[in-house]
Amino acid sequence: MTGQRLVGGKMLRCGYTTGSCAAAAAKAAATAVLSGAFPSAVEIRTPKGPLLTLDVRDPSFTENGCRCAVQKDSGDDPDITNGVLVYASVTKIASGVTVDGGEGVGRVTRPGLDQPPGEAAINSVPRRMIREAVESVMESTGYAGGLSVVIDISEGRRLAQKTFNPHLGIVGGISVLGTSGIVEPMSDEALAESIRVEIRVLAEKQKDAILITLGNYGYDFASGPMGLSMDDNVTCSNFIGTALDSAAENGFRRVLLIGHIGKLVKMGIGLFNTHSRNGDGRLETLTACALQAGASLPVLQALSACVTTDAALDLLEKEGLMEQTLSVLKGRIAFYIGRRLPDSVRTEFVCFSNSENRNCILFQSDGAEMLIKRWR
Repeated sequence: MTGQRLVGGKMLRCGYTTGSCAAAAAKAAATAVLSGAFPSAVEIRTPKGPLLTLDVRDPSFTENGCRCAVQKDSGDDPDITNGVLVYASVTKIASGVTVDGGEGVGRVTRPGLDQPPGEAAINSVPRRMIREAVESVMESTGYAGGLSVVIDISEGRRLAQKTFNPHLGIVGGISVLGTSGIVEPMSDEALAESIRVEIRVLAEKQKDAILITLGNYGYDFASGPMGLSMDDNVTCSNFIGTALDSAAENGFRRVLLIGHIGKLVKMGIGLFNTHSRNGDGRLETLTACALQAGASLPVLQALSACVTTDAALDLLEKEGLMEQTLSVLKGRIAFYIGRRLPDSVRTEFVCFSNSENRNCILFQSDGAEMLIKRWR
């Protein structure tokens, strides 16, 4: 049971991520390896807290271990991976728990992504979920050895052609993703309306200022490292323009926008719906900003070959150009916000990175600090 979400006056069903499927399949296969029998269903706890009970499909004993699948269910979210079988093969090893990808799981070939080159494109949170699920079986059975887990996705190679993976340098399949374990319904019209409703509700409280965070990353950074109260907050996912317009329409006169560089950079070309299907432009925007900041042709060529904003920032910092480039980007974002909203709506913004070596605010608009103090 993954629950429902009220979106635009309709109850839409939530689903679960490929990461949750992989963890559940791994737990079921580990159970069979260590007990000799497959469970019909397994229970896992998602990173955000809710428990999932997922059915086990296609169980089999292999020459060296056990293999089974969990079927992806995206709920009412339009997702190309809905219905695919996510397999886990588990075998005994001497010690520890290893996690790798097999058929249909992409392989990273470029630096700057969640996993280093050569590794399977199984992101950090799903890797942790898989390990924890398998370790729970090892603990409950008293097994002192190790287990190897290999994740396969039967349709992964074909589906990858409909994603950005080939462009990002992830070859051979799709990525195993998910930060919360749960897929919330994200139909554009319904989600945009839900954001408008949330903002109207805040406006009824006679508030004059609103905090808008971009997705889970924005919310977590604002409530965590920035230490802000999340009262009067609306999380707008990719719908930045919808949230800003609605804030203005409902009488808010002060807006603080907090977003990760991967989303906020797109505002540097006037893109206010940052979903990848509407276009990318992250590296192109940073390259244009670097050009304006005085970067040489070799640096610009290297920037255009990066696959993530964090990789681009690493390069700019190495070349001594990060501060100047981000200053240009800040000016561009301020320009496009100013062009979209009336002068009566004072809109400030904070851009951050949450990468392992750069978990900090990268830049903020000139008047942001005064608004930050309101929520701190």
